[in-house]
Amino acid sequence: MTKSQFIKFIIATAFAIAALFLPYESMGFTGENTLNPLEIRVIAIFVMAALYWILQPFPIWSTSMLVIVLMILTISTSSLLPCRVEGVEMLPFKSIMATFADPIIMLFLGGFFLAAAATKYRLDLNLARVLLKPFGKNPKIVLLGLMVITALFSMFMSNTATAAMMLAILTPVLKLFDAEDRGKAAFALAIPLGANIGGMGTPIGTPPNAIALGALQNAGIHISFGEWMMFGVPYVLVMMFIAWLLLLKIYPIKMKQMTLKIAGADKFDTSPRAIIVYCTFTLCVLLWIIGNKVHGINDNVIAMIPMAVFALTGVITKKDLNEMSWDVLWLVAGGFALGLGLQKTGLAQHLINAIPFASWSPFMLMIGCGFICLFFANFMSHTSTASLMVPILITVAVACKDTLAPLGGVTSLMVAVAFACSLGMCLPISTPPNALAHATGYTDTTGMWKTGLVLGIVGLVLSWVMMYILSKVFFV
Repeated sequence: MTKSQFIKFIIATAFAIAALFLPYESMGFTGENTLNPLEIRVIAIFVMAALYWILQPFPIWSTSMLVIVLMILTISTSSLLPCRVEGVEMLPFKSIMATFADPIIMLFLGGFFLAAAATKYRLDLNLARVLLKPFGKNPKIVLLGLMVITALFSMFMSNTATAAMMLAILTPVLKLFDAEDRGKAAFALAIPLGANIGGMGTPIGTPPNAIALGALQNAGIHISFGEWMMFGVPYVLVMMFIAWLLLLKIYPIKMKQMTLKIAGADKFDTSPRAIIVYCTFTLCVLLWIIGNKVHGINDNVIAMIPMAVFALTGVITKKDLNEMSWDVLWLVAGGFALGLGLQKTGLAQHLINAIPFASWSPFMLMIGCGFICLFFANFMSHTSTASLMVPILITVAVACKDTLAPLGGVTSLMVAVAFACSLGMCLPISTPPNALAHATGYTDTTGMWKTGLVLGIVGLVLSWVMMYILSKVFFV
């Protein structure tokens, strides 16, 4: 550990320890909203993890491992005896350990199998050659093209599945860059940005959209698929353009011309195992695009198909398996464990209950709800954030519908909340596409939090402005 890392470790740890002794009662956590010892410990672990992930005194995946171990030892049914609290239900230690085998982890692993097989049999090279050809040879235009393709796919299929597929295609492109050319980081980050932003374009693009839409319908406000897209697609296009400019600013591309001419990329491999890879890859993409409402198979389960097929047919060997990015799985599992602790201890609910939404002005309500959702979405899954916030905020929004009317009414607030839940992308653990991009080794945490922070704030402001304008025209 270097001197700089040691100082960062001391600072982050000191803040985490201090979080254990803060006077939470004076902050409004009294009566039924009083925090129990488990919740306070989760706050301390949360502070520690957030600072470790940002300052990086240790590799970020090791921080996730520490989070899981600390949670088991301090808040679970298998915690140290001095940490047991009478009258407070400890979290089942199996639930915390189960984050290592969360369905999203299986989707990641399936994505790794697809990526490894695609690289091994040159499917990624040939797909890149075909898909990137319409965008010419200017790296900046190719970057925009990749983002557009990714966003289009993510409007109708899982953001994580889209990122896994597109990063597999992107691998040969990243190898074209010189070692000192930071443009490769722009290309690697373009995929999660395209996936996260693109999913907001349709009601089915990302779970927070569907959750908000369902809440609006239960409140008697009906928005059709087309009406959502009438707002969502222009929003996505503007955000994609801003994200593209931001990536070019943070990661200047030195390469002047991009020519994907790599040996073996002039034609598709026709060997039996290559055919198996092509068929399996196509099957997975089709199943993801069609959706489980038609075939009944969950997106995460679809990702397990290539795991079984490639293992049995010898497409993926033990050597290939050992070379996969297992550290990314531990990284994501730590994020899931932290989200589990926030929810299951009741901490997230208490934090929300301590905020007097009903007494806020409509302007403050719009801004406050947006930033609260954005904050949670960076440390919890987007779906969990929406599941937590939407039921509370739809009640507040309906009660305040008259005061919200000048800003677009209930619809304006809930759409903004849905988008805020999808804009959390500052860290590798914020969203699975971010973690997949981090696994390429071409991204850095600093660039990720900078782009995530700027796009999160810009995205919130843009959603408010667009909803306000549309409310004055015809949409809400």
